[in-house]
Amino acid sequence: MGTNAARFAVILGTNEVASAIGVHLHRAGFCVVLSHDPNPPVIRRKMAFHDALFGDALHVEDVIGTRIDSPMDVFKALGNPQHVLVTTLGLLDLLPIRTIDVLVDARMQRREPTPNLRGMTRLSVGIGPGFSPSANCDLAIETRADRLGQIVGQGWTSATNDFGDIGGLVRSDHEGRWHSPVEIGARIYKGFVIGHLSGVPVTAPADGMLRGIVRDGSDVAAGVALAEIDPRGRHAQWTGIDAHGQALAQTILAAIRLHAADHTAATPAAPR
Repeated sequence: MGTNAARFAVILGTNEVASAIGVHLHRAGFCVVLSHDPNPPVIRRKMAFHDALFGDALHVEDVIGTRIDSPMDVFKALGNPQHVLVTTLGLLDLLPIRTIDVLVDARMQRREPTPNLRGMTRLSVGIGPGFSPSANCDLAIETRADRLGQIVGQGWTSATNDFGDIGGLVRSDHEGRWHSPVEIGARIYKGFVIGHLSGVPVTAPADGMLRGIVRDGSDVAAGVALAEIDPRGRHAQWTGIDAHGQALAQTILAAIRLHAADHTAATPAAPR
């Protein structure tokens, strides 16, 4: 790998938080790869790079997301990272390409075991529940509204995962296949059928704008968010990067710079 290669960042997850972090790292000069995980499903898809996996042409703010399917695609992009890369390749597929400079787990999985990310990369960051700098990552960051963006020095991040919820979440009562013809950004009224889960109608709990919804044709587990109704009327947001994603992305950028500065200070000067 040549000396002009970009720094390499891998983000686990294709949701809106992972995408906000990806946008900021891309702007900072990183080659960014978002690795998809189907659990939990992504609902805020107009604020995320997720739908690039299905061939949709999309961008978050001014950054384009492009699907890639092989490690060679990543290797080529390291020399000139023009877009954020989105893939179904897992971490084990990406590790052999080159040393990963920053690894961020932004999946925010409350029900799955949290992997130990330490030692895999130069800097590992855990976002949301299940992370501790003494157990499974180098840096753990809170997502609870009252602790948003706080870096956990000791102990564990909060088990409560509030990453920008504004109410109006619609959850699945059972597992099944989800179908919906409704587009994000549509005006929704309480009781309106927003989709069907294995043939069972699912209705909106309140009036508002449809901020997010699981992609049509997706298989979902019981108890996951299927859709989100934003009750704020003209103040509703369903595109771009919201304040929550902005805060988390800025925290990570600041931590990366501090880590780089600490590493430089700790490296002995070359003999003259």
